[in-house]
Amino acid sequence: MAELVLYHHVQGLTTGVGAFADELRRAGHTVHVPDLFDGRTFPTLEEGMAYAREMGFDTLMERGVATADELGPALVYAGFSFGVMPAQRLAQTRAGARGALLFESCLPVSEFGDSWPTGVPVQVHGMDADPIFAGEGDLDAARALVASTQQAELFLYRGTVHLFADSSLPSYDEDAAALLMRRVVDFLEPL
Repeated sequence: MAELVLYHHVQGLTTGVGAFADELRRAGHTVHVPDLFDGRTFPTLEEGMAYAREMGFDTLMERGVATADELGPALVYAGFSFGVMPAQRLAQTRAGARGALLFESCLPVSEFGDSWPTGVPVQVHGMDADPIFAGEGDLDAARALVASTQQAELFLYRGTVHLFADSSLPSYDEDAAALLMRRVVDFLEPL
């Protein structure tokens, strides 16, 4: 079974992120869920983004990296939207990474290196008409990642919402979230 670090989205460590981690634990995986916002959660993306800007994106990313430094190297790095920043950075740069799960965000590979690392499988999940994922360049970055390596998979879900796998938010899509979870569990099985 895999050991994961799961980074929350910009609305904070919500009960829905906790429920997602618990589902992975029930599948037999060890899941660490660091709280980069020190217990703060936000009712909207806008309020969460305002807090992240105030704290500083680099500061929050370094918090995420520091939490992984306390764990062993053989980890799968996962993140929801904002949480993809530390997850993708660690997957691309930390020796021993076992895999990456990027939910509703994907940065250009060039953000953290020249290419995706050999031996690190990655899945990217997002809604095909999500104005953030599809409209702000993440989908393009995911397609470029898939084109650059045979280790990458992109899964698109029909819909227009962001954070569809967080059961505590109004944007939750039960059917899409269930399919995402099945794909994630299958991905983690051999790791």
